[in-house]
Amino acid sequence: MPATPPSPRMPQPALKPCVLIVEDSYMLLELLVTLCEQHGVATLSASSGEAALTLLREHGARIDWLLTDIRLPGLVDGWSVAEAYRQMQPHRPVIYSSTTANLNRPAVPGSIFVTKPFVIADILRLARMMASEIEVSRQLCA
Repeated sequence: MPATPPSPRMPQPALKPCVLIVEDSYMLLELLVTLCEQHGVATLSASSGEAALTLLREHGARIDWLLTDIRLPGLVDGWSVAEAYRQMQPHRPVIYSSTTANLNRPAVPGSIFVTKPFVIADILRLARMMASEIEVSRQLCA
């Protein structure tokens, strides 16, 4: 009985990097989502820490980096969102944002803080740079 020829491999579409954006200002959130998507980045968005934690539980493995405001409505702030994200994705980029540079809690290791207003192209460049540095360090440790 002849061997069955292997089935041809269908090329897999390149998955876009995915960012979770947590921002309580509706207008800024919509602007960030639109600009990220125009730059080829898939987005998940939340306007509260509680909503962000729900998205992390549902899509945590898919999220390549986190952009979170520090001060959010409700009981869960951006610090807590970042800590939960890093428990799921310990080596992926975290970018905090706020209108004030007053940091009352320590950031997760390897994160970056940006002061609002910021330029989205700079945020995307930071995330890509952080992700490539993480990948290089992983390869060096392997």
